[in-house]
Amino acid sequence: MLDKNGIAKRIAKEVQDGFYVNLGIGIPTLVANFVNNNISVEFQSENGVLGMGPFPFEGEEDADIINAGKQTITTLPGASFFDSATSFGMIRGQHVDLTILGAMEVAENGDIANWKIPGKMVKGMGGAMDLVASAENIIVAMMHTNRAGESKLLDKCTLPLTGVGCVKKIVTNLAVLEVTKDGFLLLERAPGVTVDQIKQATKGTLIINGEVPEMDI
Repeated sequence: MLDKNGIAKRIAKEVQDGFYVNLGIGIPTLVANFVNNNISVEFQSENGVLGMGPFPFEGEEDADIINAGKQTITTLPGASFFDSATSFGMIRGQHVDLTILGAMEVAENGDIANWKIPGKMVKGMGGAMDLVASAENIIVAMMHTNRAGESKLLDKCTLPLTGVGCVKKIVTNLAVLEVTKDGFLLLERAPGVTVDQIKQATKGTLIINGEVPEMDI
């Protein structure tokens, strides 16, 4: 079973040389810490940063340099800062190759809910709706179940939707899954996790084709 860093490390394997990548709030922000040093990647944050690096070491934080989640970040040589209008122009213009988001729920058809729980106060919807409407390659990073042990991979989302039919792949603490027209296709198991455990934790349609390999992280 993976922790949050393990999920981010596995997703980092999906990042390719030359990609422009948007990292959502939560687990996705950790991905920058694990990208292969031999490839060139530009991480973008919708508050107006291009060229984010790993999180700073304790004591080296600069409170003026933050991501969309208000976390202090580092920047790589050549990084640039700009207004939100320019940032969202990049997103809406489909200049981002990969979007990595957290989620509260994902449905088997690729619907995602990640911005609001009815009755609870939220700061706002943020940039997620623009990202899911514009991005062609969306990977979700999340825990497989909620704190009550209930599946977050469902046949249909119960929370207000952020986007419809947009998620391509999901990496959880238990598995890597691809969203297909028939449901969640199980691609990989987390270390020490069995297929039966994944079945029990998945409420939506789970497709298993032959032997499912363990993640190589």
